Amino acid sequence: MTAEAPEKRPGIAAAVVVDDGRVLLVRRRVKEGSLSWQLPAGGIEDGETVEQAAVRETKEETGLTVSAVKVLGGRLHPVTGRHMSYVVCAAESGTAHLADANELAEVRWSDRKEVAERVPDGFWEPVQAYLDSALADGM
Repeated sequence: MTAEAPEKRPGIAAAVVVDDGRVLLVRRRVKEGSLSWQLPAGGIEDGETVEQAAVRETKEETGLTVSAVKVLGGRLHPVTGRHMSYVVCAAESGTAHLADANELAEVRWSDRKEVAERVPDGFWEPVQAYLDSALADGM
């Protein structure tokens, strides 16, 4: 008898979108652990780069068209066990709104104070460092 390999789940790409001193956050209908508010994110599809996935997921979830600027890095998520990649994206066109009501409950642009309230434990260190710098002017 041979052991089957565990099911390989696709990685997740998250978009870090900052515009006018605020970051784009979404609130999922179903919490992931204690996390309610988070960055727009979703599974990387076959043949997609992490940048392409972050751009696509942002459009699907929020209706906002963004472009990938740079990858901040990746990690194994401590709660979900899935590989996460974080991509800084620039807002290009459209207005962020609740585009995927099946998956999301809310979409909000959040300033530094609101981020601290909505994500009290902060983000993964490289993402938090980027946000601390990018949102510094929003105080």
